Amino acid sequence: MSKFSKLTTALVAFALVPSLALAHTGVEATSGLLHGFVHPISGIDHVVAMIMVGVYAYQLGGRAKLLLPTTFVLAMAFGGLLGISGIRLPFVETGIALSVVTVGAVVALGVSAPTAVIAGITGMFAVCHGYAHGAEMPGYAAGGTYAIGFLLATALLHLTGMAFGASSERMLAGGSAARSSGGLAACAGVALLAGLI
Repeated sequence: MSKFSKLTTALVAFALVPSLALAHTGVEATSGLLHGFVHPISGIDHVVAMIMVGVYAYQLGGRAKLLLPTTFVLAMAFGGLLGISGIRLPFVETGIALSVVTVGAVVALGVSAPTAVIAGITGMFAVCHGYAHGAEMPGYAAGGTYAIGFLLATALLHLTGMAFGASSERMLAGGSAARSSGGLAACAGVALLAGLI
């Protein structure tokens, strides 16, 4: 197991242990953090898109390894603020489904483009994901802790994608598993757009 994979495993375990310890309901900050953390991992659209962003960041390498996930999390925070504030944003669900199609396709095809362009497109999709999280915040949850929860879960999903990309490259024919997963993700995005899942 590589150092990167060990680090990712440790981070996931580190994040899950506190959420288990804070599983008592009725405490506003606790329930906000827990609900925020669970929201991104409870929907296939969010999980697939966020893992694929991590895979793509790993595929691109260099600055993109840090820039793509960071851009996604920051833009998602902005979108979450819009959603929590009740500001209306049209075509959010379509944007989320398109993010799954797009990121899956670029992973499958190994598309390379200027990092600034990729970060901009990633950020645009992240606003949609963040908005959905913010707009669906339970009324009893504290907004700040809820946001910390969904941002932490998102970052861990990105790290999971990066770890998968790294292990795919090292162990499975130079990344063919990652490219195949991108193709499956793009198909899942098309199914989301068509309302099949």
